Amino acid sequence: MATQQITIPDIGDFDSVEIIEILVSAGDTVSVDDSLLTLESDKATMEIPSPVSGTVTKVAVSIGDSVSEGDYIMDIEVSGDAAVPAPAEEKPAEKAAAPTPAPAAEAPKPEPVPQAAPPVPVAPAASKLVNAQSMGAKSHASPSVRSFARKLGVDLANVSGTGPKGRIQQTDVEAAIKAVMSGQTAAPGQAAGGAGIPPVPTIDFSQFGETETVELGRIKKISGKFLHTSWLNVPHVTQFDECDITEMDQFRKDQKAAAEKQGIKLTPLVFVMKAVVKALQEFPSFNASLSPDAQSIIKKGYYNIGIAVDTPNGLVVPVVKDVDKKGIYELSRDLMEISAKARDGKLGPADMSGGTFTISSLGGIGGTQFTPIVNAPEVAIMGLSKAKMQPVWNGSEFVPRLIMPFSVSYDHRAIDGAEGVRFTTAVGQYLSDLRQLIL
Repeated sequence: MATQQITIPDIGDFDSVEIIEILVSAGDTVSVDDSLLTLESDKATMEIPSPVSGTVTKVAVSIGDSVSEGDYIMDIEVSGDAAVPAPAEEKPAEKAAAPTPAPAAEAPKPEPVPQAAPPVPVAPAASKLVNAQSMGAKSHASPSVRSFARKLGVDLANVSGTGPKGRIQQTDVEAAIKAVMSGQTAAPGQAAGGAGIPPVPTIDFSQFGETETVELGRIKKISGKFLHTSWLNVPHVTQFDECDITEMDQFRKDQKAAAEKQGIKLTPLVFVMKAVVKALQEFPSFNASLSPDAQSIIKKGYYNIGIAVDTPNGLVVPVVKDVDKKGIYELSRDLMEISAKARDGKLGPADMSGGTFTISSLGGIGGTQFTPIVNAPEVAIMGLSKAKMQPVWNGSEFVPRLIMPFSVSYDHRAIDGAEGVRFTTAVGQYLSDLRQLIL
């Protein structure tokens, strides 16, 4: 038997991802692919599996630590005939482990102190934020963040955390300093607002009756930050429309039995995805992003559709890749898989990235119309509402038709109104007559 040092594997384009759960402890027996840790980035939660079977002998990390690919996390005594890397391969792991506990990486960060400290007193409420005598001992923050705050003279008691369970992160400390320097710190009795935005007054609602304060879920906290950023930065326009999906829905029902034999649930959403991609190919400005300086538009030659999924923990947006290259049945399988992973909290970074356009469907719940918020840096999003039978005049009489209302919100910097209505009209035409999708 031999001891193997376990490191963080390739976790995609992510760096310094926070550990929110440690699922094993010293003495536990694990098998290959058993989960060891849970990491959380701004986009997804991911579990780190064990590459070997054996017994955990040492856990070298703690909840709240930030890790990257290659970081040492624990030792496992490999059991039986489990493969163990050659000794030559263990030495790099030992070298990689050495920097982990060392605080040297934090040392360069205090350098900006001379620039950050002097402007602090400019805000009237600065004394509430910065206090060298009180460093927020009761605040929820890691030791490295506390050290960073001490060196900048920030009182953590007056810093709001955006991490799991309100944990204060380094970015929260930096944001607090920036708020004071720019004069955005809220006066007593008021909630903080953005630059140039009047703050919302703080009210004691209990004076009017019984109240209960319930902390927002982790996903709502994360998504709320991005939605707010998008709403403040993107000049939204929403185009409303509706289309006749009578023939489409009948075709779906005709194919239902054949789909079920293959274990597939055929929903209207997959047809919408195909119609949207056809329209995106016709109007490439919708399948794009603006450059950072907003002076150019980056048109994308791939079609990855984000699908908003309602889960017990909140709304998440996994991405279905290469929709233009897949048929209805294959897309249905993809939807079933990502929906199940979303509900189980098993979505990884690859499942949540690379989207070019998003669809949010409330048709299974109800409602008539709504205005979805653009999932920046994308420039457009579609909202589907519940279809219902309506009388439609065909020139000689009223006939019952299944009408589906939908909307498209878009970034007015990248798309103008005329192009917006042309896009929604095209989507409606493709859904009303599926034969146009093959032209």
